[in-house]
Order: sequence, then structure tokens, then C-alpha cells
Amino acid sequence: LKSLRTRMRECGVVHQFRKFQSIFAIGQKMAGSESLQATASNVLQRDLRERVSSSRLLVVGAGGIGCELLKNLVLTEFASIDVIDLDTIDVSNLNRQFLFQKKHVGRSKAEVAKETCLRFNPNACITAYYDSVFSPTYDVEFFKKFDLVLNALDNRMARNHVNRMCLAADVPLIESGSAGYLGQVTVIKKGESECYECQPKPRQKTFPGCTIRNTPSEPIHCIVWAKHLFNQLFGEADPDTDVSPDTEDPEAAGDAGKSALRKNSGNSTIERVTTRSWAETQNYHPVRLFTKLFHDDIEYLLSMGKLWEKRRRPVPLTWSDLPEEDGGGSGGLLRDQRVWSVRECGGVFTACIDNLRAQKAACSDLELVWDKDDNVCMDFVTAAANLRAHIFGIPLKSRFDVKSMAGNIIPAIATTNAVIAGLIVMEALKLLDGRLEDCKTTYLNRQPVARNRLLSTCRLVPPNPKCYVCQPKPEISVRVDTATFTVGLLESKVRCRSVGVSSLAVGSVRNVGV
Repeated sequence: LKSLRTRMRECGVVHQFRKFQSIFAIGQKMAGSESLQATASNVLQRDLRERVSSSRLLVVGAGGIGCELLKNLVLTEFASIDVIDLDTIDVSNLNRQFLFQKKHVGRSKAEVAKETCLRFNPNACITAYYDSVFSPTYDVEFFKKFDLVLNALDNRMARNHVNRMCLAADVPLIESGSAGYLGQVTVIKKGESECYECQPKPRQKTFPGCTIRNTPSEPIHCIVWAKHLFNQLFGEADPDTDVSPDTEDPEAAGDAGKSALRKNSGNSTIERVTTRSWAETQNYHPVRLFTKLFHDDIEYLLSMGKLWEKRRRPVPLTWSDLPEEDGGGSGGLLRDQRVWSVRECGGVFTACIDNLRAQKAACSDLELVWDKDDNVCMDFVTAAANLRAHIFGIPLKSRFDVKSMAGNIIPAIATTNAVIAGLIVMEALKLLDGRLEDCKTTYLNRQPVARNRLLSTCRLVPPNPKCYVCQPKPEISVRVDTATFTVGLLESKVRCRSVGVSSLAVGSVRNVGV
């Protein structure tokens, strides 16, 4: 709390929060609901106070920002709040998500957040959903029940989904995010301001496919390969990220095809089919999968002689003869902090295959989604990445290091989340008061900007007329070579990757010059 006060003084906007200090209980101890009522009555005008108490809000996410936001909302006397979150509480959450305690580890974030917030304000009516916001249950009609939707999410796919649902339901959305010391809050109102997808977002850092498949040289290459492997086996497979060796690598041209033909003409067990297809024919047998990925595919790579003229040649692994030596970490370290041995990685890999196979079978036709906070997913990627790293002579990494690289994790800072949550509530009050023209996009910066302030604001920007999401008639034009472009490419390249929608209505225009 003291750090929050100090930070806000530095940014020169402490006056904006001073009148809310009693509500947010900064440095104060609330005496009970009657004291809460008195302080809220002194801060908010009567008409606004009535709209606050009668409005219904949806909070999507009960993590870092979500915890601070829910606490702020009940202390501002919002009486009807719904919160959705699919995550459960992990020990690593406890240093910044203050609604949770050690005894809550393993429980639903949404449900525990509800219980804790009711202790701040027993008069609040909070409905918690331990579920995914992508569930068909939360359709347009569901979103229409709310006066405001407040996003406290940490991934782009979910943000896109909520953005589109709010546009379809014509419900104002307050979007937010934080990354280390940086943060942002903005208001999205259909027809009045830019939606979340009006401007292209930078893609995550990518690497050449041939480097990932054929010639990894850094731990991150092996980690990306392991994440691709997870999706190929259990998630939404993308042909462009198949983990099988790439015979189209320009460095391998000339000898790869001949070597492959010689290999396949013999008694080799190497299968030149997609990873998913091969795994399904083997019923995801753990040892057979291990042998294909870490022995047979490596042998196939070794047939590409030109690749290894100036590189260290990879050394295939054999399941029955995995090295036993320690991975380089101290035996006294926690499991996440020490580097696993190659043999331990092999054991973890096969155990994860069995676990994930069972999960996929239980989900019927649904695909599994890789999540850095899921223990089995993280164990799988850590083990697979380290096995591949050992093959190519790359240093192995601890589970902690792999998680920070695989999840692109930027350390979360509680003070940043607190500031962003406060800004969300301020924008929500403006919307309920009918003052959309006063709403701003606010940025929290790492270093002071104009007038020595850490907070900078700008007016809401009108919708992008070329946005295919929020325009009255959303459509895009795609020029393709109909002789080579397939329905599969339309599905993977356009629908999934570029547009990100569940379905497309396709029309054609002929006689267009190329």
C-alpha cells in the first residue's frame, strides 16, 4: 500500500485517487458495511450511486488485475457482479493476487475471489463461474444481461473473443492489461471508439521453420519445437508448425531426397507422415513416440549431409540407454529450479503422454490448449525441449527457466495491477454517469513522460473503417491463385491465423487480373 502511494505521488496524479482512497481502503481498516456505506455516500453523487448499486457487471478474469478490480468494485458498492475464470490458484499467484491464501491453492480463482470479496462487502451479490469464457453457455444473450464488461485477461485469443461478444451484444467493454511496470486501460463502445481488433497487434517473436525442425542452436528453439509438438499431438495442429524434419530446407537441397529414398527403401522404421497421423496409428504409445521423435527423426536429419558440414551433428537417443548423469543442478534445489537429467526427462515425457492422451480421450473431439500454468503441459514441454536440447548439444534448462521462455512471462508487479484496477473503476464510473466523452485511453509508463507523470492519457479513437470486426458489414477481400489455393489453406491461413473466426461465408469474384 505504501509503495502504491509513493508511485502515485511520483506520477503526479495522486489527486485523481485521493477522493477514492476511502473506498479503496488505502491505508485504512474498514469497520464494516455501515462504514463502507457512509464513505461511498460521501464520494459519489446520489444519481451515480444509485446507478452503481443497480448496475450489473461482468468481470472476465480473476488473476492479477482481476483480484484488485473485484476488491475495488465491492468497496465502491457495486452490488451485482459476475466473474468468470477457468484457472485454479497456484502458489506462484500468492505474491501478487491478494485475495488468495496458501490454503486456497488448487481451488477456483473465481470462487475464492467471490468468498474473499464478500468479506469486504457482505451486501454484494457475486456470481462466480469456474469456466472458460469460450463456452457456448456465454453467448450473446448472456452478455446482453450486463451494463458493463470489464476485461482482466492475459491472452489475446480471449480478448478477441470478449471484444466480439460485447460488440454483438452492444455492451460497453473496458479493456486492460499489464506487463511489468507497464499498463493500459481503454474503453470500447460499439460505433463510438476503436474495438480491440481495429489495429493490428504485433505477433509474438517467431523463428524460421527450418531452424526449429532441423538445426536448433539455442534453448528457445527447442522450447518452441516442444510447444509445436504439444499442438501437433493434442492441440490444434498447424501444418506450418509440424515438428517433422523439413526436407525443403534450402541447405539440405540436393541430398535430402536421395538419402530419404535410400532410407525408406531399406528396413528403416522411419515414417514420412504427419506427427498427429503417426501418433494416432500408434495409439500414442509413449515409447514409440519417444523413439520416433528423438531417434528415428534424428537419424533422418543426419541423412541431410549438407546440414552438418559446418555444424555439430546431433546424437540420437535410445530409450533403453538414456544417460543417468545429473542435469547440472544441485540436488538440494526445488524441482522447478534444478535441471532434470536426461533419464528423468524421458520418464516425465512418457508420463505426460499417458496423461495428455487420457485428457484428450475425455474431451472427445475437442483439442487441448497449451497453458503455461498447467503442470502437465509445462512438464511435457520441459521434458521434450530438454531431450531435444541434449541431442543437439544445447544446454538444458530448469522447468522454471522453460516456463519463463515458453510463456513469454514478464514478471507481474502488484502495484501495477493495483493502479490499472483503479483506472478501470474510474472509467466504469464515467460510463455509468453517461460521460463517454470524458473516457480516456490511459497508459502507465515505466519512466515519467510529459510533466513528470507516469500516467499519460489520450482521447478515444473512432472505429477503424477497415476493421473487419466492428464495422456494420464486416468483410475482407482475399486474392489467391485458385489453381493452387485449397480449402485447407483457407481454413488454416485465413480463418484461423489471419481472421480468427469460427466460420466464414465465402463468395467469389471471377476475371480479376493477377
